[in-house]
Amino acid sequence: MVAKMNKTAMLVIDMQVAGGQAIIPNVIKAVEVARESGILVVWVVREHDPMGRDVELYRMPMYGEGKESPVSLGNVGSELVEGLEIKKGDYKLVKTRFSAFFGTNLHSFLQRVGINSLVVTGVQTPNCVRQTVIEALELDYDPITVITDASAAATPEVHAANLYDMKKVGIATPTLKEWCKSIA
Repeated sequence: MVAKMNKTAMLVIDMQVAGGQAIIPNVIKAVEVARESGILVVWVVREHDPMGRDVELYRMPMYGEGKESPVSLGNVGSELVEGLEIKKGDYKLVKTRFSAFFGTNLHSFLQRVGINSLVVTGVQTPNCVRQTVIEALELDYDPITVITDASAAATPEVHAANLYDMKKVGIATPTLKEWCKSIA
């Protein structure tokens, strides 16, 4: 079932971190197609307090006085990778955990604008992508799609295993070419 495009949002997850370089061209294309099709583009970015007061416990050692504090505002890793750009009409959501829904206003925002279907791109498949998709499934978004070659993990094997698991619970897993054809 293909959802009406005005009821669909594309989540572009964490395209500010290492691991996404190989999929940048496909993410750019997916975003272009989404915009042309009337799909709301939501840029989901990780952004932490430089002192690490809002990070998971296991990340705390990376934050604090004199530390690099990855994905903190103004530090390397906090900006979208080159080639990706938030444009007028897009929405930016800041998160501090794996799921874009956890501790954010994403669900209420999507409800307010009438979204019931999601298309997901970005990194990392076993963490932020998967947690967001599973929570979306629990919130009854339907259909949910992860574009396989516009998302990535540390290794192709990890990526494939997570896509397999998501597909088993009803998540669509087309390639970018297949997804573009399905919405044409």
